[in-house]
Formats: sequence, C-alpha cells, structure tokens
Amino acid sequence: MKSLLNIEQSLLQVPVGSHLITARKFYIHHGIYLGAGRVAHYAGYSGSFTPGPIEVTDLEHFANGRAVWVLDEQGEYCGEEIVRRAYSRVGERHYRIFSNNCEHFCNWCTRGKSHSTQVELLLNSPRGFFSMMSGLEDGFTA
Repeated sequence: MKSLLNIEQSLLQVPVGSHLITARKFYIHHGIYLGAGRVAHYAGYSGSFTPGPIEVTDLEHFANGRAVWVLDEQGEYCGEEIVRRAYSRVGERHYRIFSNNCEHFCNWCTRGKSHSTQVELLLNSPRGFFSMMSGLEDGFTA
C-alpha cells in the first residue's frame, strides 16, 4: 500500500533510499533520498531545451520551492541498496520523457523495474491523468 508522508518532518526521520516526490505544474517529479539532505534525480528538461543527466542535488534544489513527500512503498531493496543503485546511474544522459524519466529511474532504484504511472495514465487515460494533476494543484502543492 502506498501513502504519502510530508517531508516537513525532520530529515533525520527520512530513511535513506526513500522515494521522494514533489509536484510541478504539469507533472510529479521524483527523486531518491541519499541522506544528508542529498537527492538523486533526473534533471530532465529543467531549465534547458536539452535534457539533463541523473544528478545529485540538495533537497532545496530538488523541491524547487514546493512541498516534498516520501512515497511510502514496499520496495525490493533495502535503503542502502537503493542508494547504491541510484549512484550507479549518476551522470547518465538517456532521459526520454515517455520511456526513461525521473519516475522510471526511481522505480528502477526501488523495485528493479523501470515504470512510470504518470506516463501510463497519460497514454491510457488522459482524463485520469489530468484529473490527478488537477487534484494535486488543489491539495498537494505548497
């Protein structure tokens, strides 16, 4: 079962290897918490027309002024292994919005499967996708 926990709690309570999410205007951004306030994420098209690599950044940069949440999910790996998997791909520049985005990366790190619920919803149920995003605008973003 998945649930969301607001990261406004102390970072000391956020387990290493946690799957973090933060709402953007038209999508949910995903990252892996590495500990000590650092997050691995796919930079994607943030601030450029050329997709950026998987990078390590601080939590403030990852949040981009918005609330950050921990996706409470049962993964296939322990926290340390999730972090190891995330670091193994830092610098990768194979971003593809529909097949290798930040959510694909995080699900690969935590479960060993590259998957994006957002892409699946957008392609198979656009109404469901826009309904989800509308709900986020109302109650999820800070």
